[in-house]
Amino acid sequence: MKPLVRILAATDLSAPARHAVARAFSVAAATGAQLTLLHVLDQMGLERLRALPGGSAQAVEQRLLDEARQRLGQMVAELGPRHSVGAGVRLVSGRVLAAILDEADALDAQLVVLGARGEGHLGRMLLGTTAERLLRRSIRPMLVVKQFPHEAYRRVLVPVDFSPWSRLAVELARAVAPTAELILLTAFEAPFEAKLRYAGVEEEVLNRYLAAARQEALQRLQALADGFGLRPGESRLLARHGEAARVILHEELEQDCDLVCLGKHGQGMLEELLLGSVTKHVLAESVGDVLVAVVPDMA
Repeated sequence: MKPLVRILAATDLSAPARHAVARAFSVAAATGAQLTLLHVLDQMGLERLRALPGGSAQAVEQRLLDEARQRLGQMVAELGPRHSVGAGVRLVSGRVLAAILDEADALDAQLVVLGARGEGHLGRMLLGTTAERLLRRSIRPMLVVKQFPHEAYRRVLVPVDFSPWSRLAVELARAVAPTAELILLTAFEAPFEAKLRYAGVEEEVLNRYLAAARQEALQRLQALADGFGLRPGESRLLARHGEAARVILHEELEQDCDLVCLGKHGQGMLEELLLGSVTKHVLAESVGDVLVAVVPDMA
């Protein structure tokens, strides 16, 4: 995982999207990364505007550009001094999803920040298939912001399954929230648990299997934490029995976490499987922000 050097925050200038911009300033302040704010004038809307009769479309389009540039400048002027962070601004027109990806590539951003809600096309982005397409297509970590940042991240839940993208999730969590406590969580089940229950195996026997599975999970978590040099005061280890998405959402609330950091595959035929299950479920139902790490060479 590269250190955070450049952050791109996309905003549709709505009030909810302002939460994402504020969080981007907060992360930039905590990490020393350079911050760029991006607003995309939706090409489809501009094309419809130009097709309207009256001949004033060009003047209206220019007013939209001027207003967007002014509002971006106001954000920088207000939030920059508060966090002691400067920010560049980018104003482009195009297809929103493609424009965000293109700007992230051009900037070589190590993190893309988006709001969980907004207005218009970008507002629907994180509530429907466009968000999933963006996350699937992106080869860069993405932070989906749901709450206004009153302070730096305090406690980050990092669900792991001991795969390569789990390691990247831990690295990303440390990079984005360097002062936060990390809670490493794994969900476990006993081998053939469902079949054993169906076969009528005694509960006492099942409990022994579950206790052994939990102990193995904790040992693997400890090895992972040791590999990152995490000390007890910097991290906690949790092994919980149950289905992964349900366990993650429960522990997010139980541990009072303000960020959940998940890993996903890179681009390839397996990406839909992962994003369509645990990551998608947590993104839709979590209370706090969601950070998604990507392993682009796992495709």
